[in-house]
Formats: sequence, C-alpha cells, structure tokens
Amino acid sequence: MRIPGDSRLRPRALRLWVTQRADDQEMDAVRRSARGRAESPPDRKVYMDYNATTPLEPAVIQAVTEAMQEAWGNPSSSYVAGRKAKDIINAARASLAKMIGGKPQDIVFTSGGTESNNLVIHSMVRYFHEQQTLKGHAIDQYGPEEGARPHFITCTVEHDSIRLPLEHLMEEHMAEVTFVPVSKVTGQAEVEEVLAAVRPTTCLVTIMLANNETGVIMPVPEISRRIKALNQSRAASGLPQILVHTDAAQALGKRRVDVEDLGVDFLTIVGHKFYGPRIGALYVRGVGKLTPLYPMLFGGGQERNFRPGTENTPMIAGLGKAAELVTENCEAYEAHMRDVRDYLEERLQAEFGKRIHLNSRFPGVERLPNTCNFSIQGSKLQGYMVLAQCQTLLASVGASCHSDHEDRPSPVLLSCGVPVDVARNALRLSVGRSTTRAEVDLIVQDLKEAVAQLEA
Repeated sequence: MRIPGDSRLRPRALRLWVTQRADDQEMDAVRRSARGRAESPPDRKVYMDYNATTPLEPAVIQAVTEAMQEAWGNPSSSYVAGRKAKDIINAARASLAKMIGGKPQDIVFTSGGTESNNLVIHSMVRYFHEQQTLKGHAIDQYGPEEGARPHFITCTVEHDSIRLPLEHLMEEHMAEVTFVPVSKVTGQAEVEEVLAAVRPTTCLVTIMLANNETGVIMPVPEISRRIKALNQSRAASGLPQILVHTDAAQALGKRRVDVEDLGVDFLTIVGHKFYGPRIGALYVRGVGKLTPLYPMLFGGGQERNFRPGTENTPMIAGLGKAAELVTENCEAYEAHMRDVRDYLEERLQAEFGKRIHLNSRFPGVERLPNTCNFSIQGSKLQGYMVLAQCQTLLASVGASCHSDHEDRPSPVLLSCGVPVDVARNALRLSVGRSTTRAEVDLIVQDLKEAVAQLEA
C-alpha cells in the first residue's frame, strides 16, 4: 500500500502512520460489531455478476500485452510489425471460428455486441429494399402499406441492443416489428408463436440464444429449422427469404455453441462475457455471398469493407486467446459453474425456506449453468435494498444496462410471468469459473444478515 504524503517519511513517522491505520481499522470493526454485523473482513468481496462482465484471464492479458509490444504495426503494412499484426488477427479469426464451429472467413470483428446486433438489423433493412427492387415489388400484391417496409420478428426479453434499434426503425416508419411474448410456463419464445408472426415482408427473426437475466436457453435450432423449411415455399412465391440471427453473448463460454447445430445465418460474439476484452465479432454464414451484410461505416476497407477502420490488434489477440480457452475447456467450465450454482440454490433454500422464489427455474427448460435469479419475499426486501445492505456480495438486480432503474421490477421477469411484488425483490447472481462453494457460504450468510437488518 502506498503511504500518503511524503514518500521519504522517517521510520518513526512510518510506524506512527501504520499504528494509526491499525487503530482506525480496529475502531471500524468495533462499530460494525456494535451494529450486530458478524461479517467477513471488510475488504473481502465476492463477485457474482459474471453475466454483466468477466475479468480477463491471465493468458488473455499476456496475449494482449505481447501484441502491444511486438505487433504494434498497422496490419495493412508490409514490414515485420505489420505482418505480425496481420498474422495475429488471422489466428484470432480462426480461433473464434473454431469456438463456434464456423469458418474463419465468416468472422467479422466489431467493437462489441451492440455494434454486431445493429449491423445485422441495418443490413437487413437495406437487403430487403434491394430485393424488393430486383424482384419487381413482388410483395406489393400483399398490400402496398405492408410491402413498403421490412418486417422483423424478435421476442420481449431481448437485450436493448436488439430492442432499441428495432423500436427506432418503427418510430422512423422504416420497419415493422413483432415482439413475440415469451411463455409464462417456459420463459422461452415459443416456436409456434414465432412462426405465427411471419408476414410476406418478414426478413429477419432475431432471438437471443440465452437470456441474460433468467439464463433460459431459447429454442433457436428449432426456429431455424422451421424458418428454413418455410423459405422453400416463400421462394416459389417470389417472397424474400427470412434469415435467422441469434445474440449468443451470454451462452458463449458457458455451454457449447455450434452454428451448424443452431442453423443460424448470423451469430453475435461478445468478448467480455467469456473472459476476453471488450470487443466482439459477428458470424455471417457465407458473408456477402450466401448471407448479405452491408457496412454501417466507410473507410479504409479493413474486414473486407464490412467493418472498416484500422484493426485493434491487441484486443483481437486477446479475443482469440479467450476463444481458444473456451474451445479447450468449455465442458470443464460448464460443469464447475453448474455445481457451484446448484449449491448456491440449495443453500438459499436451506437458509430462507419458503421465502425463496427461484425466478429462473422453469420446469423442463434448459438454462445457463451459472445463472441464479431469485427473490427473498418480504415487503422491505427489494433487490436493490438488499444489495445495499450486503457487505460481501457484489451482484445486480438484473441486466447491467438497466442499472439506473434498479428500483423498478425487471421487464424480463414480468414478461416471464413473475408477479410484480416478487420481481421487485429479484437478485441475479451469476457465478464464474473461479467461484467456490466457500464463497457461496459467505454470501448466503451476508444475505441473511442483510435481510435481518432490513427487517429489524
């Protein structure tokens, strides 16, 4: 620890400062004890918000650092540092492709998940209008008002980087959007509901692979299969094909993800959700050939003109290393997180009994192995108030992008049928690769004391 003030303090002054610090800490401990809080050491924190973001793995930090030191050149240059940067980028592209079972040439690097999602949506708007012109307005027979705008299908629990761009397009009268409600029984977007929403002008179905608050896995493979079958009959009628996109931000690094199994045309990759840097990528099946993609930015032609701008080599190197670790260890990561998460839920039920409502459990539905969304029922136990009382636990009440509305019930939980008074008390705990059962014991005790404080 750095000593405040003059760094040349004499030994006696140093001893006095250390003694004073010890006295202050002792008094703090006495005050906490007087408040009835038998807590862990004051600097001990347990992080359980891995769905919001993850720390960088040491190997990722090393990859980033080495790229900064040795591959600082422009990847478009021919000298050694530039060629090394280009090699690193190509290797990272291959690592990402391997992680999701795709091809390296189908990976486009982006700044993150928000850009990737927006890139898909805006590409489909442009593609729709181009196809409409090329095919002589074949869909006009279904009504000029409906045929003038592309139609998107999504669900009510999507991330804001899907919901908000679509809402903006609606407000600007540039698109029509159907928000399919999720089932209150399964928490999923139901396949039949998605198919029932299809119109002649439908161009894209975008359904997240796993929900960030409940961890529920969506039936993306079945949706893709049904849409592909539907496209055959649409082609015979001269209607535009429907493409399928999934935002896989929460699923990657926690369960196996394979684009062939999913059958999707687009897949969003977000590095900071699987212990990588805060950049991302977009998988596009047969980019520019089988599947359309149009740039939102224009510049030097990098990323085959789909995403121009000098590549961020160090971050791409880190993203590649993070993907490599997932490919090698995903099953072990998943097994560990599931064990700890299940233990967490057992301890919560043992401690709070019938007062616990597990918001993320839907019978017979698969969910992420690390996610536990729960409420402790009681009139004074709103989620943000419980967290404010906790001394050890670091977590959230829901999606991190809604942190400024922490006193409001989660729209995701309400969509899933969780009652308002229960949703208002919700906490989302998401464990990570290094979370231990001992840490679970610490935070359950912390929650118990926080509840006692609020109810006293």
